[in-house]
Amino acid sequence: MDTSREDVGIAIRSAFLKRGTQQRFSLFVLVILSILFIFLETIDSKPLNLLRSFVKDVVYRSAVVVSIPFEGISNFAGFFDEHINLHSNYKQLIEENKKLQDSLLEESFLQLENSQLRKLIDEQVKSSSNLVSARVIIDKQSPYLNSFVINIGNNKNIKNGMSVLDGKNFIGRIVDVNYFSSRVLLVTDLNSKIPAISNPKGIHAILSGHGTKEPTLDYLPKNHSIEDGDLIFTSGREGIFSPGIPIGKVKIFEDKIKVKLFSDLTQITFVNVNLSKAEKEE
Repeated sequence: MDTSREDVGIAIRSAFLKRGTQQRFSLFVLVILSILFIFLETIDSKPLNLLRSFVKDVVYRSAVVVSIPFEGISNFAGFFDEHINLHSNYKQLIEENKKLQDSLLEESFLQLENSQLRKLIDEQVKSSSNLVSARVIIDKQSPYLNSFVINIGNNKNIKNGMSVLDGKNFIGRIVDVNYFSSRVLLVTDLNSKIPAISNPKGIHAILSGHGTKEPTLDYLPKNHSIEDGDLIFTSGREGIFSPGIPIGKVKIFEDKIKVKLFSDLTQITFVNVNLSKAEKEE
């Protein structure tokens, strides 16, 4: 029994000794080969030079072949990152462009509004009447009823019956007043009846609305001489409106005496309200 244990120990030590011998031999062979390669490198011989060139070419070519997959993966990763960045930059440019366009549109609208307000201020300065400006906030247009709702009322001393102007042109009158808003009955409304006078012949008539673009002149004298192109103004009769406010010009069509208004009622943003009546009442 003891003998077999000794045999096993001897066998194990022998195996380790053999392995150590093999390792020492391998290290020795590598050292010899290294010295041999260094020595061969110093020899200038045509066959050796060709051999060295061949070996180097093989090594270089192998390195290139081995590196191709890694370069391909690297290039694909770079292309993917570049595509993602390009898409992100494109979205960012779209957002910036939209913001810039919105800013330009807002600036353009503010310039338009500013020019309209300057025009109103100039008209108020030049006018002998006491005018107050207002913005149209609701435009009620139907086949028969035509009116505006403006953003001033009792807070600006607005009262029923006051004339409403687009620039210097008469377009309607105040018919309903709230504290912060008022309703304007336009001259084209079916219920609108405005005392008017023609120029140059001074013929009195009533300007009647019909829900269309062009009101008509009614209650004319039988032998009137109204002609195309005659100018129509407010007459000032009954003291309802100031006389001489321009309205439009005569347009005779199919025996109907229509009036083509100086103002396009579909294109009005700001109006002037004449406060003269309020001053008289006070």
